[in-house]
Parts: sequence; structure tokens; C-alpha cells
Amino acid sequence: MVDYIFVMVTGMVAYHGLTFKDSQGESETGHLLFGAIALLYCFRILFVDILKLI
Repeated sequence: MVDYIFVMVTGMVAYHGLTFKDSQGESETGHLLFGAIALLYCFRILFVDILKLI
């Protein structure tokens, strides 16, 4: 159950980080960095712990 919650939360963090735009319509480096890191953790838990593919 914790894995599913972790995947949902990190997925939301990744989505926000990767799609965030500032007031001028540009992406910020910090948001992109932490969004990419969150996406990696999301995929790792999804594929390794939940789907047991790797």
C-alpha cells in the first residue's frame, strides 16, 4: 500500500515540476531538476517494487 501512495505522490511532484512555468512562461531549472528526480523514483518503485519487472 505504501508503494502505491509513494508512486502517486512522486508522480504528482514530477508532473508539477516538469510542467511548471513562471510568470514569463519559462521553466525554472530547480523545478525541472526535482521533477526529473521525482520521475526517476516514481518509475523505480513502479517497475521494481509494484510490477516486479526488473
